[in-house]
This record gives sequence, C-alpha cells and structure tokens, in this order.
Amino acid sequence: MASVYELVKDRKIYSVEADRTVLEAARFMMEHKIGALPVLRDGQLVGIFSERDIMNRVVAVGRLPGTTKISEVMTTNPKAVSVDETVENCLFLMREFGFRHLPITDGKEIRGLVSLRDILLRYFSQKEADARRMAV
Repeated sequence: MASVYELVKDRKIYSVEADRTVLEAARFMMEHKIGALPVLRDGQLVGIFSERDIMNRVVAVGRLPGTTKISEVMTTNPKAVSVDETVENCLFLMREFGFRHLPITDGKEIRGLVSLRDILLRYFSQKEADARRMAV
C-alpha cells in the first residue's frame, strides 16, 4: 500500500500563521489555487483553514474578512496523519469525519496537506493504467 506522503512529497508546503487575517489567507489561497491551509503558531500545527471556513464561519455570518483573524475561524486541533499513513486509511478518515483535507506530519513537523482530490486523482490514474495494461 502506498503512503499518503508519496502523493504530496514533491509539492511546496503552503501554510498560514494564526494571527493573519481571513482576507490575507483568502488572497493567498486564490493566488496559489489551493483550497485549504495548515495554520501554524510558532511553527506548530494548531489548525486548518479552508474555503468551507471562509463560507460558513466568515461570509455566512457577516464577519469582515479584513479584520477577522484566522485563529478566530479556523478548525482547531485538526486530525493529522503521519507520513507513513496509507492512502486507504486517509480516504476512510475523510469519509468518516467529512474532511476534504488532512495535514501530514512527521512528529511535530508539517510535511504536507493531502486533499480528497489528490486521492481521487491517484485512484483514477491507477484505474486508467490498469485498463491500459489489460488492453495489451
């Protein structure tokens, strides 16, 4: 079974500090075409901030993105997986808890963020490769 870290190991790790504003994070996410960010405080993972948080915890309740701090609206203490976690177990956790993103850690160090999209792309790439092999 493949490790989840294999899916993201070559990708740049983007994150946001907890004291930044929602507006700053949203612009950063838009610029880098990402849907979620691990939230750090003093280099330690303290939360995750996603498009869903922007919609449900900021816009829908009338908060101002320019003055609202990430720490006020992030999902705190996110479930994280280790670098050697299987893709299959990550998919189970995502389905079980309704997550679309999971931070990947090595001890206390953030090593990446895997999305449901990453897992689905891997799955369909494997299915396509299997179909090609069977056609030969």
